[in-house]
Amino acid sequence: MTYDIAALRSRFPALAAGTAHFDGPGGTQTPRPVIDAIAEAMSHPLSNRGHGVPGERNAEAIVTETRAALADLLGAEASGIVFGRSATQLTYDVSRTLAKTWSPGDEVVVTRLDHDANIRPWVQAAERVGAVVRWADFDPATGELTADDIRAVLSERTRLVAVTAASNLIGTRPDIPAISRLAHEAGALTYVDGVHHTAHALLDLAQLGADFYVCSPYKFLGPHHGVLAARPELLQTLHPDKLLPSTEVVPERFELGTLPYEFLAGTRAAVDFLAGMDAEATGTRRQRLEASFAGLEAHEQVLRAQLDKGLAALDGITIHSRAADRTPTLLLTFEEHGTVDAYRFLADRGVHAPSGSFYAIEASRRLGLGDTGGLRIGLAPYNDADDVERLLTGLADFLAPRP
Repeated sequence: MTYDIAALRSRFPALAAGTAHFDGPGGTQTPRPVIDAIAEAMSHPLSNRGHGVPGERNAEAIVTETRAALADLLGAEASGIVFGRSATQLTYDVSRTLAKTWSPGDEVVVTRLDHDANIRPWVQAAERVGAVVRWADFDPATGELTADDIRAVLSERTRLVAVTAASNLIGTRPDIPAISRLAHEAGALTYVDGVHHTAHALLDLAQLGADFYVCSPYKFLGPHHGVLAARPELLQTLHPDKLLPSTEVVPERFELGTLPYEFLAGTRAAVDFLAGMDAEATGTRRQRLEASFAGLEAHEQVLRAQLDKGLAALDGITIHSRAADRTPTLLLTFEEHGTVDAYRFLADRGVHAPSGSFYAIEASRRLGLGDTGGLRIGLAPYNDADDVERLLTGLADFLAPRP
């Protein structure tokens, strides 16, 4: 297992600006092969998909190859990969489609831990048809959302459980396989927000047990759009609103309008880049992804240990990321300072650690932080020990007594 952080960083043009980026949970920087793939797609003929002229064939190849790449990344079937403008848009589309099958009195479960993009679409869809929203809570002292927390709000009327695979605010990773089993035993579907999770751990959709899994390539080194993975046979049962001449073929029936071919090409390149993070890995793309993600997780564990040790040496900090299983994402608040002030202080020193609730408004409120949230530190594949040291030095200077 080889994880050459210096070689990897050299492939990110944005890092030449000198900023230490801890804003990965909001969107990662882009490696050169992804940039080149987008430019290459746009510099060759592109037309609507088809098999006649070169532009049609190029578009068809990009879509087909990108579905295959994402199937490898997500442990899914290529014919179950749906593209959209964003994870939020895809969730709204699925919520409206599923709500057609709900009746008054049916129940939908959402959690206080989730990003609002996996809460509000379900709440609004339920309201429109008279379904009941049941809220699963998490423990703010530990940051844990357990299968028992979900079990407590399930019933024979539950139609859907919407839950995050990893909190974008505090990093908590609930036991999704256990939650999915409980939901299926109750006769419900599971819709899993994997936007934050996908950047940190390789998954297998079947092992996860999720019926739907949504993610965003720009959180794992790719361009801005959304991806939904589901079993093709499940997608066959759903009938979204669409234009009359639009195809009924799955997964295309869920894709509204012409796809952003150049961004799909960038996403394909991002998956290949992830598969190549371990320079010595061999085998299929899925096998190379497995090796590369093992290296990434080991790298992130080392940096997280460095962070934990450094933060423990500083006074006046509360760390709200406490779950036993979590991503390398920390939410901080300060006893005597505002987190926006900390963000600005660090930014002036070339360190980007943003402040806010980051659309996880229910989680922020449950933690007692209101709508303000905290200072979020998130690791990405290109972070190194020097980045962490710059952050820790900046925080120590920010917290130092003023004369």
